[in-house]
Amino acid sequence: MSRDLIDHAHRLIRATETYEVVWPRAVALLTRQALEEALADLWRYPYPGMEDASWSTQLACLDEVLDDDTLVGEIRMAWVWLSRACHHHHYELDPTAAELDRWIRQTERLVTVVAGGTDESRRDLPG
Repeated sequence: MSRDLIDHAHRLIRATETYEVVWPRAVALLTRQALEEALADLWRYPYPGMEDASWSTQLACLDEVLDDDTLVGEIRMAWVWLSRACHHHHYELDPTAAELDRWIRQTERLVTVVAGGTDESRRDLPG
């Protein structure tokens, strides 16, 4: 499911002329949803029920299951910026395609780790 959301986000970012005003928010929403689904999947094995905790709690505890400090920092910041981008404020500019692309790529890294594509980033926790 997370991969499908990311694929939709990639398609929207390339079709900006069709969606004129709403595409940045739509891309941000799809990407944040993919990130949140990946986090829920990440928690299910080592800490069942953790996926029901608040997002700030999940993000604060992320380094318990990931052994990649860079990825942990990227995911924390991506979630914050994506959350801001999902809410319209008339005094703020929409995120640029480059910013959205960076957040999509960071989310893709998390989805790959959760899917088992890069085991070195995931901690071996007792189950």
